[in-house]
Amino acid sequence: MGFFGRVVPAPVLAPMKAFVRWWEGQPPVDGVDFGDLRRVRPVSRAFGTDRGQAIDRYYVERFLDSCREDIRGRVLEIGEDTYTRRYGGDKVARSDVLHVHDRNPRATIVGDLSHAPHVPNDSFDCIILTQTLQLVFDLPGAMRTLERILAPGGVLLLTVPGMSQVAADSEWGKTWYWAFTGLAVERLLREVMRASDITVAIHGNVLATTAFLHGLATSELTAAELDAVDPDYQLLITARAVKGAAPS
Repeated sequence: MGFFGRVVPAPVLAPMKAFVRWWEGQPPVDGVDFGDLRRVRPVSRAFGTDRGQAIDRYYVERFLDSCREDIRGRVLEIGEDTYTRRYGGDKVARSDVLHVHDRNPRATIVGDLSHAPHVPNDSFDCIILTQTLQLVFDLPGAMRTLERILAPGGVLLLTVPGMSQVAADSEWGKTWYWAFTGLAVERLLREVMRASDITVAIHGNVLATTAFLHGLATSELTAAELDAVDPDYQLLITARAVKGAAPS
């Protein structure tokens, strides 16, 4: 109402604005019912895992399920091989786990993604990198490593957080550097791969994001509420990138 706000008298403008809010389905000013969410502390600080499946994992796992055919041959996953086994099954010839330190007994490779010269070039047919890149400060270095260690034709399956709790007091929170947008992910990938080999998607909406920030679980929203996409509220970003020729 920018134009009308300048030419319409205030006594007339106020009811016009109220009508527009009603027409758009907005609650009246001071009429929003926050219910259980009117609180300055979240419902849960465990990302919802103490209530069921975390909402971000709903998007992560739906993405990986859609990319099952890519999870084959020699596969690298970060921290553990849960998704490699779940979605790759007998298509996986060899499973490797990378971790930043040797305290993880599941790790077959110890190293930092931003600088891992000991990992040979063209090693992996698939890399599953879920909810990890926010913990790596040197993002360009990490992208160069990922491209280098993928075999030609290999696929990077990447997920990163958009709007998220960071759990500042946890081990993760002490190295949680970044939050992402779809635009940022696409630009990072284009530095090392061809645009035509990259598919980026955003997930989430204001309701799903609010629920996730409060630590609610997937089961507390409907599928329609979870699946609605609003690009202004990017809860999670997924990307599938295929290693081909050098970027043009």
